[in-house]
This record gives sequence, C-alpha cells and structure tokens, in this order.
Amino acid sequence: MQSLLRSTLRSKIPTLPRAAVVPGGYRHQFLRTLVTKRYTAEHEAVVYDDATGLGTVSITEHAQSSLGDVVFVELPAVGTTISQGDQIGAVESVKAASDIYAPVSGTIEQINETLSTQPGLLNKSPEDKGWLCKIRLSDPTEVEELLTEEAYKASYES
Repeated sequence: MQSLLRSTLRSKIPTLPRAAVVPGGYRHQFLRTLVTKRYTAEHEAVVYDDATGLGTVSITEHAQSSLGDVVFVELPAVGTTISQGDQIGAVESVKAASDIYAPVSGTIEQINETLSTQPGLLNKSPEDKGWLCKIRLSDPTEVEELLTEEAYKASYES
C-alpha cells in the first residue's frame, strides 16, 4: 500500500533537472535566488532580490500606523540616481507629513503609479501592494548594513 502511495505522489510532483546542457555542451547549474528584507531607523523597508539587482522600497507597518490615513504620496522620478539617505519622496496623512529616505543607493527603475490615485493603499498594504519604488542598487552591500527585523522592532519598542 505504501509503495502505491509513494508512486502516486511521485507522479504528481514535478521534477526539475539539477543542471541543464546549453548550446556548446556546457552544463549550467541552476542558481539560488536570495531575497533579503531590511529596515531603516526612519521606518523604510527594502526587499532586495539578488537575481534582479532590484530593491523594492516601502514604508513599514509601524510607520503607516503612526501616520494615520494617507491622503497623498510624492514619489521620485524614474531614472533618478540617489544615494543612501537621500530624500526620495514624502507621505502626507490627515495627522502628519513625513519624508521618505532612500535606504540604499542606486537608480530609480520603477515607481508605484497606483499610489497617485490610491494613496490609502499605504494604509491597507504598506509593505506589499503599497510599495513605493524599485531601485537598481549600485552597492548591494548597503543592504547588509541596514537593520534586521528584530533590530528594527527593538529600535521603536524601546
């Protein structure tokens, strides 16, 4: 009975090759993608994907809850070259206004156009659908200098 179950399960699970032969007869090993999420003390988050070289910037859940209902979001222009710590935009809410700072250096590759018509998306999904911009990092080691999730939480809880 167990062997029947195993063979049934194996037929349902797709298998991937460990390596593929490319033209010229060379074998190419599949590479693992590493995604890292880090935070700034100013309440920005960046999710860095080493396969694409892009960092997706957002404000944190803690930041959006402190701001209240967001009514306007100012974002940087695509193609802008920025340095870590530069002001790249602003968020205005019914309670306050807050600047957004670049957690990493690089070039703005994409902005979340949806925020211009739906700024409240930052309240509903600040670190997912409410992302602000995507930056092509000029120095990926800057990500490692940022706060881990535990260190970030400790910074605002104390």
